[in-house]
Amino acid sequence: MVAALGAVLGFYGLALSSSSTPFTALLVDISEEKSRSKIVAVVWSMLLFGVVIGGISGSIFLKKVQQAGVVLGSNVGAMMSHGDKLLNTPLENLQAPINSLFLIVPAIAFGLGLLGTIGIERKYSRFNRRSSSKPREDQITFKESLKIVTTSRQTAIFFTFLVIFTVSLFMQEAVLEPYGGEVFGMSIGESTLLNSYWGMGVLVGYSATGFLVVPRLGKKNTSRLGCILTAACFFLIILAGFTQQPNILKYALVLFGAATGIGTIGAISLMLDLTAAETAGTFIGTWALAQAMSRAIATLLGGIVLDIGRAIFQTPLAAYSCVFALQAVGMLCAIFFLNQVNVREFKENTKLAIAPS
Repeated sequence: MVAALGAVLGFYGLALSSSSTPFTALLVDISEEKSRSKIVAVVWSMLLFGVVIGGISGSIFLKKVQQAGVVLGSNVGAMMSHGDKLLNTPLENLQAPINSLFLIVPAIAFGLGLLGTIGIERKYSRFNRRSSSKPREDQITFKESLKIVTTSRQTAIFFTFLVIFTVSLFMQEAVLEPYGGEVFGMSIGESTLLNSYWGMGVLVGYSATGFLVVPRLGKKNTSRLGCILTAACFFLIILAGFTQQPNILKYALVLFGAATGIGTIGAISLMLDLTAAETAGTFIGTWALAQAMSRAIATLLGGIVLDIGRAIFQTPLAAYSCVFALQAVGMLCAIFFLNQVNVREFKENTKLAIAPS
């Protein structure tokens, strides 16, 4: 059973990753450069909103499952202690409601997936207008796609920027909740909610950036602004630790989320510009590789830096500050590579590589 569950989860991760690349590539096909930031803002806002709705609905459903389990198992030893329901319920009493969850949710996800994608490419795709003026009789092979991806030095520059940006952004993911517990004395329940404050800020940053910031500043300047503001917010999170006031940390996290939203929408919009329509899947896969690899590195690096900080310093605040300070430095380093990104150079190089010989 354990092996089967692992295989199912592995297949789920593979399917999720496989679907995200063509979906993001489709955004390139159906959008123009001027409107792309708005589309990205809407899509990523809905993604975050869906996560919130899923969490809330899942919590409600599981609470009902727990209550049903207590009722069903009340005759076989369900216990009441300090007003909390502690389950000692036979597994078979819980199987039916839990199995229904794993049937209903995938069915809803599958239905929404079909509703959101069927006919979209045929109706809205602008691939034919955006690709080479003279259509090629031969299709671009995988080998040619890799050659096109590596033709421009801009690919390597932006790949490096994405890696540094993503690592610097998510190093705090594994240490934020312990930071709230050790430094601010928050309970497990309170520290778990810290990410929700960050999420609220991200949602505001997404919406404002796509419709207000990018049209005024441009994608590259927006990405730069996001990096600077995010770096400043890391220092605010450190300063909040000196006050040991949870509310100040929450405000800092909302600002951090907004700064994250600005940088993320700017970087994603720029990423879609650095994607050739003819080989969108390969380019999006390259950028997705940079992000996925960086998320894993960030989680590992955050824990390592925290352990090193604990070994060097005697106070928890100083140890956690090492993580946040390194993230701020990383954001400033990302700006160095961002300044070297040139969309025009990328398009000229890839256009020559795509042109038939």
